[in-house]
Amino acid sequence: MKFSGIIVSFSILFTLTALRNAGAQDSCSHQCGELLSTCSCQVTCQSLGNCCPDYKEFCLQISPYSGSLMGGKDFLIENTAFNTSSVLTCRFKQEIKTSGYTAKDGKGHCISPLLYETGFIPFEVSIDDGRTFPYSGTWLSVHHSKVSDEEKCTLVNETKWQYYGTPNTYGNLTLTWTHQALAETHVNVEVWGYHETGDSYSENWLAEWKYLYTLAREIPNTGKFTFTPIPAEGNYSTWDFGILRITPSSYSDGQSNIPSLWSNEHALAWHLGKDFRDDPNAWATAKCMEWDRKEEKLPNFKEEIIDCPCTLAQARADTGRFHTDYGCNIEKGSVCTYHPGAVHCVRAIQASPQYAAGQQCCYDSTGTQILTHDSTGGSTPDRGHDWGSPPFLKPPRIPGFSHWLYDVISFYYCCLWSGNCQFYMKRRPSSDCRTYRPPRAASAFGDPHFFTFDGLNFTFNGLGEYLLVESDLTSLRVQGRTQQGHLPNGTGAQGTGLSAVAMQENNSDVIEVRYSEDLNLEVLLNQKVLNFSEQTWMDLKGLFLHSTPDQNITVMFSSGCGVEIRGNGGFLTLTVLLPEKFMNHTQGLFGVMNGNTEDEYTFRNKTTLPVHASPQQLFEFGANWAIENGTSLFTYDTEFLLNNFFYGEKHSASFLPVFFPYEDPADSLVEEMVSLCGSDPFCRFDVLTTRSLQVGNSTRLSHQNHKLLVEHLEPVISCGWLDHPINGTKNGTNYLLGSTIIFLCSQGYELTGSKERTCQASGAWSGDTPSCIQKIAIEQLILLGCVFGIVGVAVLARLTFLCRKER
Repeated sequence: MKFSGIIVSFSILFTLTALRNAGAQDSCSHQCGELLSTCSCQVTCQSLGNCCPDYKEFCLQISPYSGSLMGGKDFLIENTAFNTSSVLTCRFKQEIKTSGYTAKDGKGHCISPLLYETGFIPFEVSIDDGRTFPYSGTWLSVHHSKVSDEEKCTLVNETKWQYYGTPNTYGNLTLTWTHQALAETHVNVEVWGYHETGDSYSENWLAEWKYLYTLAREIPNTGKFTFTPIPAEGNYSTWDFGILRITPSSYSDGQSNIPSLWSNEHALAWHLGKDFRDDPNAWATAKCMEWDRKEEKLPNFKEEIIDCPCTLAQARADTGRFHTDYGCNIEKGSVCTYHPGAVHCVRAIQASPQYAAGQQCCYDSTGTQILTHDSTGGSTPDRGHDWGSPPFLKPPRIPGFSHWLYDVISFYYCCLWSGNCQFYMKRRPSSDCRTYRPPRAASAFGDPHFFTFDGLNFTFNGLGEYLLVESDLTSLRVQGRTQQGHLPNGTGAQGTGLSAVAMQENNSDVIEVRYSEDLNLEVLLNQKVLNFSEQTWMDLKGLFLHSTPDQNITVMFSSGCGVEIRGNGGFLTLTVLLPEKFMNHTQGLFGVMNGNTEDEYTFRNKTTLPVHASPQQLFEFGANWAIENGTSLFTYDTEFLLNNFFYGEKHSASFLPVFFPYEDPADSLVEEMVSLCGSDPFCRFDVLTTRSLQVGNSTRLSHQNHKLLVEHLEPVISCGWLDHPINGTKNGTNYLLGSTIIFLCSQGYELTGSKERTCQASGAWSGDTPSCIQKIAIEQLILLGCVFGIVGVAVLARLTFLCRKER
């Protein structure tokens, strides 16, 4: 019999109980995720072969597994057949009910509900009119921008929709959709509006999507609808931010949680009232002024948001705290509509702690940060973080929509529909980078070679499961599993490499990245293998998870810790990024992060090895950081993993690696190795221990990437923004160490103070603040003196100065 093997006592209990109750079986009804006395309802039971007989009946697998938080997505329950006469009720989070149905093939379907949060949402299914809900599964609710175009209806020429009624923007508007997505011959088109009610930052602050009116009723489901907008009647025209919904005509107007196709959220210029169309500039100006007055009364969120990285290189390297803003992406051609002059923008991943605000940072082609003080293309912070913020549900933490309400529609008021952008920029000025501190990076790759946070490197070829880094600051744990490498002939090599990494912070979800037995890269969430076919970004408990098409995995914890994992030549390459607050709060194979290399090789008992310890001593150091089953974060869901790592030693005492691989001049591989590796010792080590140039090349590239990362994360000194003098200009918008700003005065003015100022290593500008003083002709001064009889010392001094200038 096979066991889950997560905790020893559970496995032993499982075995004894199963023997006592031979023939009796438990049920997974209401029990999915549990380990029962005679069988398992945990996700690992399928690979271990110890599932309860009805596991697949009650523990639901669905397709698709994700959809917009706006709801209306029809998903199939794949693994359970229902009676065609069954009436299904689907319940999300134990409180939100939607009507399901059973198709002719007996397969059940649920409709996802409107939610005000993202992430995995538990759901249950009832077939007895909602009396009991024995079937359960999870649904992934995602940010509305992250669903595919096929799942939405499309505003053709979206800019025209959002500028409709402004000068020279009139005519017909067109809406398109995939007609097969709604299985009815006729559909309705509805208008919905979003607002947040109650007192800001109070318990009664609530978010609501509200049905407004039906734009078109019972139109043919052809996938296209064209109309000429007319101003909305009554109070509906006061709703200036909203969305369109297409529904089957068989449902009543505004009915919630039914099959739906939603458009993008957008500015509802096209439906605004006659007052907007008569004078859009005046209408928008009044709205901008009203917004400005409201902002004046709200808390200053800018004081608690993280400062921007100083350079584009830093911004792209600090992956634990910043992520690409898809509205301005250098990897997608730098189409930066709202940030002219920028080539790339990033957003702070985590919202600010108290006000759930967001940060945005934009950079030009030289890698310099663009500030709104200098350009309308500068980055602007957000009162509402675009991606929302746990625990979601209430303003300003609603994903996407709080941001639209406080930061986007106001941009339309002030900047796009009227010429009052100075009011917007006053409330949303760019943050500079004077207080930004880059994270420290540690890496492990190849056979395996460790680069610590403080810059030491060593090779540790132990076989087992080890603590890479642990912090008492946030209960962060990152653990690594190594497995023996193989020679080209299939025999075992005298070296190991990372085959799995597991991690958790505080009570977050547990993420594990591993090579499967057939060398496919797998990502596990709480022991369940994830599928990235629909979503590459996931909002999870205590972390965000991102996977690129080439399977580079990034885990972003709420503390700002970032973990990057890549598959490389049969071994994993790992990088851990820790913010400055983790200083003096780490231990494990990556050392004590404190800027002092003398205590880098610290054992559990706090004794240390010298910096120049021998490979054999470092092998003992590594073995000391082997984990135990009781603290393991790994999943043991195959016989191989159970036998070799759960029941076996956490550090194999019998495995002895090679410490000094021999370079035999007669070895034909050595010449190729030298050509490939040059002087890179880690590349040479791995070629010799694995007899594989591919492994060596992967190590060489990983080593280069680590050095480049450390270089990009070097601290940069900023002296802060400098203004131009009144009645003058400045040349230069780079405020980093060594940069010089030159000041000029307008015609008719004289410059006092420094003509140029340079950013110094102290973080202060050289010279004095410049001013532009109006020139006054000498004759005028003399005349004034004669008239008023008060040509005193100050005027004489000024006259003397001017006379000298004339000469």
